[in-house]
Amino acid sequence: MTEVILVDETDNEIGTMEKLTAHQVAVLHRAISVFLFNDKDEILLQRRASDKYHSGGLWTNTCCSHPYPGEATQAAAYRRLKEEMGVICDLEPVFNFIYKANLDHDLIEHELDHVFIGRFNGIPKPNTDEVMDWKYMAIDDLQIDVEVHPEKYTAWFKICLNQVLTNLTRI
Repeated sequence: MTEVILVDETDNEIGTMEKLTAHQVAVLHRAISVFLFNDKDEILLQRRASDKYHSGGLWTNTCCSHPYPGEATQAAAYRRLKEEMGVICDLEPVFNFIYKANLDHDLIEHELDHVFIGRFNGIPKPNTDEVMDWKYMAIDDLQIDVEVHPEKYTAWFKICLNQVLTNLTRI
């Protein structure tokens, strides 16, 4: 049973809850999202495995998950990046945001998401239990595709993409 960290709107921890239950009752919890870019400023996207408990088969940022209780957000970002994509690289925390979105399977994401950006030019080695596909994509092409085909992308990705791109100059 995986637990998530429940937080208030200023990211103070207020408890823990089983992950699926947190997504069923829409309680605010802590999350992490990692966005990697290569030296051509192409973004490394992953396509979530089709059997994920929500948003299966959708394209999203390089890595996204939840810290374990007692785990720092940056440590969780490094851990999950390695577990999901087989990648180790430097990450910089850039911002966080709160969102609430209805998902498939009658689940609701209500997260305070900590966003990290990094540089990576290699070939990832994704965990096939987590990731069914990956690609580098030019930012202009991505922005057009998200606008034309929003149904192909995860809710959180669409919400924070523009803010991530405005912070890209920081790395």
